[in-house]
Amino acid sequence: MVTLVHQLSTPLRLADTVYVAEVWGERRDDGLWHGWIEFVPSDGGPVLSTGQETSQSNLEALTYWATGLEPVYLDGALARAIHNPRAA
Repeated sequence: MVTLVHQLSTPLRLADTVYVAEVWGERRDDGLWHGWIEFVPSDGGPVLSTGQETSQSNLEALTYWATGLEPVYLDGALARAIHNPRAA
């Protein structure tokens, strides 16, 4: 089941659009959790999504990873999401 793990409070701006970053995760068949970042635009445009950003041993570890993300990491993740074929 796909789970919203953490919503970051620092907005990101790209051109005229402001995005809120959300970390999502899903438990794999082997028990590990993989996580990715979705960028939700304030203007109602399409949500941008990265590919897998991390694998963690459990949901608690994924949450810990998500709460430690810094703005510079999110800037890079937003750039990856823009170029992600799934984002289109």
